[in-house]
Amino acid sequence: MTHILILGGGFGGVAAGVELRKLLPADHRITLVDRRDHFHFGFRKTWALLGESTLAAGQRPLKSLERLGIAVRQGNVDAIDPKTRSASVDGARLEADALVVALGAQSDPDGIPGFREYGLDLYDGPGLVAAAERLRNFPGGRVAVVILGIPFPCPPAPFELALLLREYFGRKGVQAVVDVYSPQSMSLPVLGQTNCAIVESRLEASEIGFHPNHTPVSIEPGAIHFKTTRAAFDLLIGVPAHRCPGVAGASGLAAAGEWVKADPRTLETGQPGVYALGDMVAIPTANGKRLPQAGVFAEAQAKVVAARIAASFAGKPPQATYEGTGFCFLEVGGGAAMLVQGDFLAEPEPAVQILGPAPEHLQAKHEFERSRLAEWFGG
Repeated sequence: MTHILILGGGFGGVAAGVELRKLLPADHRITLVDRRDHFHFGFRKTWALLGESTLAAGQRPLKSLERLGIAVRQGNVDAIDPKTRSASVDGARLEADALVVALGAQSDPDGIPGFREYGLDLYDGPGLVAAAERLRNFPGGRVAVVILGIPFPCPPAPFELALLLREYFGRKGVQAVVDVYSPQSMSLPVLGQTNCAIVESRLEASEIGFHPNHTPVSIEPGAIHFKTTRAAFDLLIGVPAHRCPGVAGASGLAAAGEWVKADPRTLETGQPGVYALGDMVAIPTANGKRLPQAGVFAEAQAKVVAARIAASFAGKPPQATYEGTGFCFLEVGGGAAMLVQGDFLAEPEPAVQILGPAPEHLQAKHEFERSRLAEWFGG
């Protein structure tokens, strides 16, 4: 009996499992492993922080996938052996005929000394309830939204947060100055200078200071120390850098401290029957950047991987390739959002455009969540 093992229950892993179930005969077993018992939509973190909704509203039990014929196993992936297409999960060895590795990226909040003590972590799901309470009781003053390092999932998130904070404080009548600090030379480098200028103009129009080329070194009470300067704050909300899971490095899929390298078009790792996709994979773009870490890209890659696995099992040459197209939303307040879309793997540079802001783009963001949750988990 053929067995496909999927490591990771985020966007890439779930999408791969659902697509494989559509393409493969019922007697092909599919097992999905994740340390969590639920799937969640990451872009809800800003809504949760601002008290507009909850993280729980975008969560679904992974066990719901079993209604489709996908076995779900909760546990930690201790080790991966690409040569034998196997993995150790809480000490138990699982073997497969095809292995899909989609473990995502791990947040590194300890990368900048003082951040845990003096900042709020936008990417800390369990901590967002307390962070939202801090924000509700904020009396006013200097608010610093700080990108602590790169890369990180959902690159528009810090800029979206800053824009929504301006609206949030205005609604409450709180006097606050909002600034965004980034170690990069522009807001969203993968988009190119012209598109970054659109984002940065929006920040300026909302009286939000944008400070590129600011690499944090440490944080102390009321002050951020950058490599070349210092900035004061009354409230700091940070976006930590993310790292490749250590188990990927130990397996040989990635060198120590680096990201997994897979074929940009096929997601093959070099080991027969082993694929890697999503946030843990570094796919270069033609302008020297990397494909953004975002669920929509992981979903598209997962469909390619599923099609290639299904073709291989059917004794056919795999034809599906990843094209690099994708989109994301950047909320700007007032019930509107910008839409960023295009071909991120186009040459000689990504062919990306920014549309909006418009209410229909925000509606599309909500529909994107609704449709995935309904298709994958039912209800």
